[in-house]
Amino acid sequence: MNNFEKEKFHLMKKRNTVLILGVTSILILISVQVFIIVGIWKQKNEMFALSYTSLSKDALTFISRRMPTDGFDTVRFILKRYSEQAVKDLHEIKDVKELDARKNDILDYVTKVVNQEQDLSGMLSSYFERRGFKKNFNCSIVINYLEMISTDTVIVYRNQDFGPPLRAGDRGRRPSIPEINRSKIWVNWFTEEDNNYKLVFDYFIDFSDQQKTILKEMSWSLGLSTLSILLVGIMFIITYRNLTEEKRLSNLKTDFINNMTHELKTPLSTITVAGKTLEMVQIRNNDAKILETAKLIGKQSVHLNQLINMILEISMWERTEFQLDKKTVDIEEFLNDVVGSFKSGGGNNSTLNQKYNLSGAKLDLDVIYFTTLMNNLLSNAVKYSDRVPVIDVEGFIQDNNICITVSDNGIGINKLDQKHIFDKFYRASTGNIHKFKGLGLGLYYVKKIAVAHGGDVTVSSKPGKGSTFTIAIPTNS
Repeated sequence: MNNFEKEKFHLMKKRNTVLILGVTSILILISVQVFIIVGIWKQKNEMFALSYTSLSKDALTFISRRMPTDGFDTVRFILKRYSEQAVKDLHEIKDVKELDARKNDILDYVTKVVNQEQDLSGMLSSYFERRGFKKNFNCSIVINYLEMISTDTVIVYRNQDFGPPLRAGDRGRRPSIPEINRSKIWVNWFTEEDNNYKLVFDYFIDFSDQQKTILKEMSWSLGLSTLSILLVGIMFIITYRNLTEEKRLSNLKTDFINNMTHELKTPLSTITVAGKTLEMVQIRNNDAKILETAKLIGKQSVHLNQLINMILEISMWERTEFQLDKKTVDIEEFLNDVVGSFKSGGGNNSTLNQKYNLSGAKLDLDVIYFTTLMNNLLSNAVKYSDRVPVIDVEGFIQDNNICITVSDNGIGINKLDQKHIFDKFYRASTGNIHKFKGLGLGLYYVKKIAVAHGGDVTVSSKPGKGSTFTIAIPTNS
């Protein structure tokens, strides 16, 4: 494993470690925050319930000492008259089913009377208001025991969790309090007893907006918890993206080194072989072979020199601005010359179509650099084609820009690669990286040259359908 591969491996390991640690940390943070919030929520609920429970006890004590009623006088008056008739009905019914139905009717009626005719809620509300507490609540009365009394006692209803029935006036602790809705607060139990009935029930107060009140009180805690989670999440995303970008750049560097090594080895190997060929006796006596070998060495030396100059130029471009030597040219004539030269050179096996609608437009260009731009696009159209290349070059004016498009019928570029093809050293993934030779600098040159002229270059492509590169240069450049 060479140094580049080791660096790539360490970056991948580092990224995976950061991903695991980051996700774990965020999950732990969220779990801790949820645990804290739930704990605070429960504490607020309990404090809310305890405060109103204590306040209700004080209110009941105040009512019993200062008022001539406990809030159920109307209830007792109605039930006294109703129970006389209910007792008679129960003793006259012999059928078990009919008896059960009558018991249910009695329970429903008593429950309705106790809930609707009681005056305790108004008394509690007034007391809460005087003490500066919320006065609006709903009451809920739950019957636990109801019996009709005559010569024989008939138990109409009995809650199984209630325990033994209590006697009127008993102010001891209620035998058991069943599980209830969290928004309901138990105030006290009450016993009502007359000649014809005995009734035991619980009285609850219900604050329907209790959760909203608690949520409002916890808004700062919830906000800070959410903010801390967001900040940690954002920091993790930034760190992970930086590591991903670092890995991508490392991959580009590794690919560039591999491609450059491959590109440099080809002319060097050819020159080495040609040099050994010239040492052979049969070649030294053959002037034609010597000349052919010398030309081959010269051609590969030029290619090698071009590669070295390309790398030196890219380094220079990173340090300094483009120094353009602009000249005013007829853009249509310029394009004809460039395309004609390319066709007679490296593009003689391709079909080139030209279509211009420029109306004699002129443009200030650096001829050398812009020729390089066009040649790179035309070369790529030939290079990245798996069939006979068909290249369309068009020129037109649009929105005060001179637009030049180079379209091909090549292999196309996928969406992911389109985002990076103008990056330095980037090469589109095509399976075998050496299937198409290059250093990943051609389109980088194109972008730099277009931007240096005040314009831009964009690409539109679909895999297997070819690509279209559009250069837009302002007419006043």
